[in-house]
Amino acid sequence: MSNVIQLLPDSVANQIAAGEVIQRPASVIKELMENAIDAGATNIQVITKDAGKALIQVIDNGCGMAETDARMAFERHATSKIREAGDLFALRTMGFRGEALASIAAIAQVELKTRRAEDDLGVQINIAASQVESQEPVQCPVGSQFCIKNLFYNVPARRRFLKKTSTELRHIINEFQRVALANPQVALSLVHNDVPMFSLPNGNIKQRVVNMNGKQMGNNLIPIDTDTVMVKISGFIGKPESAKKTMGDQFFFVNNRYMRHPYLHRAVMDAYDNILQPETIPAYFIFLEVDPQIVDVNIHPTKTEIKFEDERAIWQILNAAIRESLGKFNMMPSIDFDTTDQVHIPVASNEGDLVAPTVEVNPFYNPFEEEKKQSSGSYSGGGSGNTQTFQSKASANGWENLYGDNKGDELPDFSALATSEMEKQEMPFEETQQEPVQQTILSSGGNEEAVGNSRFFQLKNRYILTSVKSGLMLIDQKRAHERIVFEGFIRTLQSGASLSQKSLFPEELCFGPEEMAMITELIPDLMTLGLELEQADEETFKVLSTPAGLENVSAAQLIDGILTDFRDGEVDLQKEVTEQIATSMAQRAAVPYGKALSSLEMSELFDQLFACQVPNFSPSGKTIISIMDMEETQKRFG
Repeated sequence: MSNVIQLLPDSVANQIAAGEVIQRPASVIKELMENAIDAGATNIQVITKDAGKALIQVIDNGCGMAETDARMAFERHATSKIREAGDLFALRTMGFRGEALASIAAIAQVELKTRRAEDDLGVQINIAASQVESQEPVQCPVGSQFCIKNLFYNVPARRRFLKKTSTELRHIINEFQRVALANPQVALSLVHNDVPMFSLPNGNIKQRVVNMNGKQMGNNLIPIDTDTVMVKISGFIGKPESAKKTMGDQFFFVNNRYMRHPYLHRAVMDAYDNILQPETIPAYFIFLEVDPQIVDVNIHPTKTEIKFEDERAIWQILNAAIRESLGKFNMMPSIDFDTTDQVHIPVASNEGDLVAPTVEVNPFYNPFEEEKKQSSGSYSGGGSGNTQTFQSKASANGWENLYGDNKGDELPDFSALATSEMEKQEMPFEETQQEPVQQTILSSGGNEEAVGNSRFFQLKNRYILTSVKSGLMLIDQKRAHERIVFEGFIRTLQSGASLSQKSLFPEELCFGPEEMAMITELIPDLMTLGLELEQADEETFKVLSTPAGLENVSAAQLIDGILTDFRDGEVDLQKEVTEQIATSMAQRAAVPYGKALSSLEMSELFDQLFACQVPNFSPSGKTIISIMDMEETQKRFG
């Protein structure tokens, strides 16, 4: 290898820069749309084929470019946005680096047609791998038309790492939405493989949010509006009851530029504290306007990471603004100090006659007769002097009939069994003293049970403890049941048994365009799993049937979880979607924390857990079993 330092050719430098600026087809669309916004476009069309891997076309009606500018735009660090370093602290445009077009031209075949309003003819430029192949006059409308073909055609390693079409399309939709939300004054459209996905007219922020996310979103929005010396905050936040367990509708913008900011996200979540369902996230579309001098957007080529001069102050203002909006719309509990704890005294009305209240009394009631009836079913508990009364109550006998022909693939109804066992009266203290010394209860707050030669102890109605050869075994009861239900469902799917259960009253679910596109792709696979959907209109599906055994789980919760996994990662429709449904079923059908289990239930849970293929971990990968060995126990006692 030569040790001589030399200047890299522009084509190589552009390919290196493209690795940071252009990561996938969605990056190209983001850069070209932002350039169109900076050019003053009021209408932008985006057309893609094969999720942008084959074709990306962005057409705008902006100011266009002269012939010289059109050619210069593909040079590195060529830009019309800034002139000197000081301009970086007064940015009002989306782009400023001058790297996007040069990076795109380095790894794709690019055709540009552009014309200014004052020119009779426009110019057409064709570039491939940073080399200009042709430049000639052309008749075209005012504005710019970019046509990007065969992305990464000369960088085969990068092209191989592109995800499948559905995944890349999701990234395109995400970038399109971010630009669309930041610029409601611009009409935008997105077409993929000749199928329209978005057609957004110009309007205000609320109209843009509703057009992108469906009419249902409009009923769940709370406006937020705060103006301070440091920052102006506007936009909308979601009502607490509309919060979901998944991310997707959380957007921050600073000076109309989309940004990711985990610190400010915590400010939003803190404002919603104590009014959200557990593990749910509200939607928000928050716009911050600040002096460009107190923010730095020149941190990463994607320009989504932004630093504020005083983040703590912005946090406090945002948190207070959201709390104020939630309070204005009665979303937070309020305290009236003038009326708290006062007794309500009704005002007497002069209308009609006042009637004194009466008390009904049974003159034939004899309390001594009732006592005689109860005494016939009582017995003395020995020297304690306590009296226990037996009454007719449900029995857990015959629990094995709950299995039917399943041969232990499914657990019995834990709720029913636990209820019947909890109804039984405890034996008197003298009865427990007749058992061997080693059966003494370990601690208060738990239920110790003996089943044959096995002994189980339920700690805080959350963990099951039992003695094993190596020490003390602790089992998480909810995760253990999740694993059992999950594997039982997977076995049923593999056997090809029907899991569909028709809905008497079909539930209607509303989705935004992005979700509609994903569901349309998933419908064939969802039907094989027992979830049958029928499209009612442009943004509504009817749930005709659901997987059997999920009567207490709404289809909305189930589909929301599936869409989240499909949105956030690569999903194998034949495998991972099936497992996601099975996981969702298991999480909702499992015996919850806080449920007291009988000896019978703990014994069956224990046996069926160790009959599973993977007893140590829940379907989501969390630990089920932990063992505290004798050596560790002895150390604790010194």
